[in-house]
Amino acid sequence: MNLRSYLAPLLPGTADYRSLPRTWRGDLVAGVTVGIVALPLALAFGVSSGVGPEAGLVTAIIAGVVAAVFGGSNVQVSGPTGAMVVVLGPIVALHGPGVVPLLSVLAGVFVVAAGVLKIGRIVSYIPWPVIEGFTLGIAVIIFLQQVPAALGTAPGPSSNALVATLQALPTMTLPEAGWAIAITATVMVTMILVPRLSRHLPGSLIAIIIVTIAAAVASLPIDRIGELPSALPAPAIPPVSVELLTALTGPALTVAALAAIESLLSARVAASISDTGPYDADRELVGQGLASVASGVFGGMPATGAIARTAVNVRSGAHTRLAAITHSLILLAVVYLATTAVSQIPLAALAGVLMVTATRMISPSTVRSVISASRSDAIVFVTTAIVTVSFDLIVAVGIGIAGAGFFALRSLAASGGVHREEISEPAELEDAEIAVFRLDGALFFGAADRMMDEINHITNVSVVILRLSQLQVLDATGARVITELVQSLERRNITVLIKGVQDRHIRVATRVGVISSLRHQNHLFTDLPTAIEHARSHVRRGHL
Repeated sequence: MNLRSYLAPLLPGTADYRSLPRTWRGDLVAGVTVGIVALPLALAFGVSSGVGPEAGLVTAIIAGVVAAVFGGSNVQVSGPTGAMVVVLGPIVALHGPGVVPLLSVLAGVFVVAAGVLKIGRIVSYIPWPVIEGFTLGIAVIIFLQQVPAALGTAPGPSSNALVATLQALPTMTLPEAGWAIAITATVMVTMILVPRLSRHLPGSLIAIIIVTIAAAVASLPIDRIGELPSALPAPAIPPVSVELLTALTGPALTVAALAAIESLLSARVAASISDTGPYDADRELVGQGLASVASGVFGGMPATGAIARTAVNVRSGAHTRLAAITHSLILLAVVYLATTAVSQIPLAALAGVLMVTATRMISPSTVRSVISASRSDAIVFVTTAIVTVSFDLIVAVGIGIAGAGFFALRSLAASGGVHREEISEPAELEDAEIAVFRLDGALFFGAADRMMDEINHITNVSVVILRLSQLQVLDATGARVITELVQSLERRNITVLIKGVQDRHIRVATRVGVISSLRHQNHLFTDLPTAIEHARSHVRRGHL
């Protein structure tokens, strides 16, 4: 395979727009709808991350277009997200907002590399309880991050959302706190009630318009977004130095991992709720990586696929990438035509939008399902959520996967067993000195010793037959334990016969020494009756 054929599936093509002649009207409507929904979120995520509302808008516009064109999903909508805000907060606090464009470029390069190396399917190995615990933790952090703004004050100096919120409480002042709380509550109530009137109405936008007009008319003493640029910034390579690259490589890897995981999860959700065909995981990584690179060049922040906006896009009738492109063009129009009005939006209003968004990320029915599924799933879910809130998102995913892996291995180990079988009729005198053991399930490093203890301690027999035909899993450790068992029994002058080594296990059994540990190569059988008859002959010879 040459380089061109290797890279071709990762690049855009005319097939991306094959259905456009039939669906363009629906795509345009969906794009306008999701653009309206995305406006307050883009502003809010920019403010919450510490890089400013303009960075949120730039990211939604630039990354939204690039990811739509180059990504692997026909209906994915990309931009700033709550999870990314959670990761960026501590980085901005440590290095300052000026490093975010370079961080975005670095993270984007890492994500592109992951796509080119075609490791996109790795997200399918993340267990469901880990994903849900991760989502719950992110939702809690986003909500906590908005509490200071909802109280009309600044967050505390801590990088932990809970601690920063507690630090902010003593700094509240009146009447600013009262007005901020009222605005936040109004936005939240409006966002909850409007969809009940009509699910097609943009509740967040309506809520922001109401409180912005009220705050302007009453001249309320509250913080607002402030002046925004009336045009997109010119593209430029972010300032870079060896020291800065060294300091940002670790955070960039964290951001890249999060961008990849969240984007692929969002694309998977989109494929499950739409009829626009499957997504290409590797191409999606390439598209999302390029989106973050482009966003950084324009002074924006790292982008990911946005599950909520993607769901709105699908439910609004999107079928092709035109919808996501239109969403970005709507936001671009806001930059050039409505920055004066947008600058008057109270920060408390954006806090209300994100509080409701965070609450909607948590599905009570899903939480109940995970917790009630099994004790191990509940432990993994709760642990992932707690670590996410307390420490770090990527650490939480790592711990969650490790925990899920531990419980999965324990369950797999428990599925294996050793069973002594009676020799079928007609019985003969020699049968009293023959023991037949059936090994089934999994014989691997997590279960091998436990399964073999029963056989190794057997007494008063001359021949042991090991039935391996029902063994589903055999790794090198399991094969080594069988080898040592055979050698131990043979040293005790107990002949070992092996029956039914499966073809898929022959290689490991041969290389580790299971076959060579037998007293004779004729002690390997393919059927049980022949093995039993051979065992009886051994017992008879032993009595001569």
